[in-house]
Amino acid sequence: MKNGFKGNKAHLPSKPCVVCGRPMSWRKAWAKNWDEVKYCSDACRARKGTPPAHG
Repeated sequence: MKNGFKGNKAHLPSKPCVVCGRPMSWRKAWAKNWDEVKYCSDACRARKGTPPAHG
């Protein structure tokens, strides 16, 4: 494999979704723009004006 990924997701970077706060694990589809990824889903992207839910 080009990026050296051996199937252990624990070693992939992650960050919280700015809307719901759930952790998002790095995905190959986000490789080129990981720094710009803010939302875990289309649903959170649609609710981007709301503050993060704590609960």
